[in-house]
Formats: sequence, structure tokens, C-alpha cells
Amino acid sequence: MAALAPTQACTASTFSTISLFGADTLSISANLVTNYDFAVPDGWRYSQPPVNVHNATFCNVTVTYTHPGQDDTIDAEIWLPPSDWNGILQSIGGGGWTAGRYYLSYAGMAGALHDGYATATTNAGVGNSPDPASWGLVSPGNMNLVAFDNFGQTSLNDLAILAKAVIRAYYGQDPRYSYWNGCSNGGRQASILAQQYPTAYNGIIAAAPAMQWVELAATSIWPAFYMDLTKQYPRKCEMTKLTAITVAECDALDGVNDGIISDPDECKTTFNLDDHLGTPFFCNETGTTMTITETAIDVARAILDGPRYSNGDFLWFGYELGTDLSALAATTCTGAESNTCIPVQRQSLQFWWKFFVLGDLAANITTLTHEQYDQLYLTLKKKLAPVAATEPRISAFQRAGGKMLTFHGLIDAAITPASTLHYFNEVFNILDNSTSFYRYYRVPGLQHCYGGPGGQPVQMFDQLRAWVENGTAPGASPVTVTLPGNGTMRQVVCPYPLKAVYQSFCAGASAAGAAGAEECWECQ
Repeated sequence: MAALAPTQACTASTFSTISLFGADTLSISANLVTNYDFAVPDGWRYSQPPVNVHNATFCNVTVTYTHPGQDDTIDAEIWLPPSDWNGILQSIGGGGWTAGRYYLSYAGMAGALHDGYATATTNAGVGNSPDPASWGLVSPGNMNLVAFDNFGQTSLNDLAILAKAVIRAYYGQDPRYSYWNGCSNGGRQASILAQQYPTAYNGIIAAAPAMQWVELAATSIWPAFYMDLTKQYPRKCEMTKLTAITVAECDALDGVNDGIISDPDECKTTFNLDDHLGTPFFCNETGTTMTITETAIDVARAILDGPRYSNGDFLWFGYELGTDLSALAATTCTGAESNTCIPVQRQSLQFWWKFFVLGDLAANITTLTHEQYDQLYLTLKKKLAPVAATEPRISAFQRAGGKMLTFHGLIDAAITPASTLHYFNEVFNILDNSTSFYRYYRVPGLQHCYGGPGGQPVQMFDQLRAWVENGTAPGASPVTVTLPGNGTMRQVVCPYPLKAVYQSFCAGASAAGAAGAEECWECQ
């Protein structure tokens, strides 16, 4: 289709008639931005390749609005190409406690603009603070329920409506297709859209989604809690060594020595932490030779098994084998002995208790009992319901013709990939023919959203578009893996439950030749 140009000027008056049901517009600004530069690094667009945006021009429209009676103020920001628009909207999600309008959102928007898309983001009215301390309480002991609702869900549908209205006013037509691209909280937002607003977008990328917000919070603070509970504080070098031992033992299970565990489930059938008790290694922190201790083994087991209630019952899933244990059980030490170490995440653990249980950030607490950890989790289940995105009955999205692709790095130390697999299986078990509109990719060696030796699935957004627009269902998705010697190998990731299997005819070929080609891998 030919590129499209606007029919109206980039002025506030062009957008003056835009309205949103249930909201009052406070202001609309529109200005032409010129000479815009943004070098977008690899991974920052999650499912699209890096780009170097240089001397870009776009119409920046910001709609500031409020929901009457709610005392909120939300900004929706939309960027519009003044020429060569491809007719498509790509909205970009947030991360952490940020709904959007922060550096990764703008990286995604810059890349989208470079590729000809109109693009949009929202701040949900909560700004870009790293936690809800600045906006989550209306007074001591009282949560800002409106802000949590806007952050969790309402602002997302608002953005879809406003972005399409702004596009209509500027170009004189609706977008041909609309997509959402997000990771982490952006992946949670994507999931909310599929679950609650099934007609908002035609296609959705929900990468490493923080869908089970409460369970993931409990999992993230579990290592610090467990270390304090058991008074066991392994050093970083010890946990780094345990991670390296795990990778070394399970790397070749897929037939390729690439420094990556491609199938942590298979690794679990052969790897045993206890086998490595007493293994010697040199610790750079202390400058001495140490051995793997029972402390390190026990803490690692607790992290991999996942959090438990005080009676031992399952609470949530742990992390996958091969994930950096030194990051999960991060400690800082002030002396040569392990009893001088403390968990890095202790303050985060205390924050969750003070904010959500006590409603008082000035409270003075030191340690939590296991029963208090139970109470924290159950309290979060009630108070953070608007943020959860756990409904697997997404048949309305299916009926609307929507398509969703999810991927999750298998060494993600922020969000356990087992949570995404759990949700995918729930959808698969509830809905008939679910893979006709929803597919999940496990990405070996990939950290949270990006990073790590595993490859970034940078062709996945284009595969989503082909699925939505042409009916071409995605299969293998190419990635480029970084090898231990800093070389690279081209591989593929596969829609679950298929696995990438290395073909025997490539054995012995160089990584730069046939062994480096995605043709050497087949989804089986």
C-alpha cells in the first residue's frame, strides 16, 4: 500500500474535537518535532531490530485528560509521521512501575517512527517513579485506588481510543491495523488488553509479561526473605560458580556447545545441586580458594524451587536452571566471613511490607517471620487485583480476530518464565484451537526482555504482522546467539511445545558457515 500523508496541520486545533467517554480533556498540545535523533540499541525494541534514528520529523500530540470525580491527570502521547505513514499504529508499553513515557517507551516509539508507524504511549497518570511510593497512597494507610486502576488497566484502553482518534483527525482515516508492543509491565499491559479490551488492537506482543504481578512480587523478594529467615548469606562468587557449573553440565544436551541451556526441563532430569557440594573454586572477592558450601546449595535450591508458604505448601514457581544465581541471591559483604553479608533486596522486601500491609513507609521494621510473609502475599492478592492480568478466558480476543505472540527469556532473573508457561497452558487447556491466535516462545539464554548470550527475536513483530494481515502463522523465529568465545551462531526459537533441534548434517561445520545458519535447526 502506498505511504500516506496527513490531511491536516500539526496544530492543536486539528485535534480540538477529540473526546473520550468518561473523561474530560484538560489540554491538547501539538508541535512539529524536527532533527530528532535516537540510536536504539539491540533489544530495546524487544521484537524488532535496532535502528539509528537520525534527523526524524514527527507531529507530537499530547492529550491530557481526567476522569471526572477521580482527581487524576493522565497524559497520552502520540507521534505521527508527517509523510510516508504506513497506515498502522504501534503502541509501546512500559516497564516496572512505569506505564510508559520513559526511555524504553521512547526507544520503541523512535524505532516505530523510523519504520513508518504512528506510535503512542501513556503515563497512566503515575509518572515514571521506580515504585509507587510517590503516588500509591492518598494518605497514610489508604491506597490510591484510582491510580492503581489507571496503572493497571483503564489508561490502556483510553490510549487505544485516543491514539486512533488523533490519527483519524490528522490523516483523515483510521489506522488499517493497530498493534501493541511491550515487555515486562508492557507485556502485562498487552495481556490486560487481550483479556479486557479485546478489540483495542489487532495484534499484540506480550514479552516476558508481568501478568501475575502479586506472585511475581512474592517471588522476587523470596531470596532475600529466605536468606534472612535461615541466616544464610552466600557470597556472589559462590553463586556465580554454581551457575557456571549448571550451564557447563547442561549446555551440550541439545547437541551444541554454545554456553546456553536450551532446555532447562531436560537439565532438571540430570542436574543435582548436591553433587557439587565441596567443589573448589577461586573467589575473586576474597582472593582465596573456596568450596561450594551447604549454604549456597540450600539458598540455590530455595530459589529454583520457588516461594513456599510457612507450612511448606507451594506458593509460586521458581527460576530456571542457568539463571544467574548471584543476581537472584545478591548479597553485599563487608568482611571476609559470610556472616558479614546481607541481602541486597532486603530493603525491597521491607518496602512491600511497609507500603502494602502497614500503609506507612515511615514504619520501622527489621525482619519478617514466615507467617508475615504469608500475610504479605495474601494482602497483595487483595490490594493489587487491578494490576493482575491472569484471566485465561480470552475467547473474545480470539473471536475479534486478534493475534498474540509471547516470548520469555529462560534466564530471566526478574520474572520467572515458568509463570508465562503456566498462563499459556491455562489458555491452551481452556480454549479450543488456542494456538490459532496465541503462541509462546521460550528463548534460551535471554535475560529480562533483552540481554544475555541468547538471541533477541527481532523478527517476531514482522511475523505477528504477517499473521494478522496475511494469515501466515508464525513458526521458527530466527535469533543470533553469542558464543562463549564472543563469536555468534544463528539459531531459531520455536512456538511451544516445539523445540529447536540441531540437525546432524550440520555437525562439524563451522559456526560461520552451515553451523551458524538457522537452516541447521528445525522445530520438532
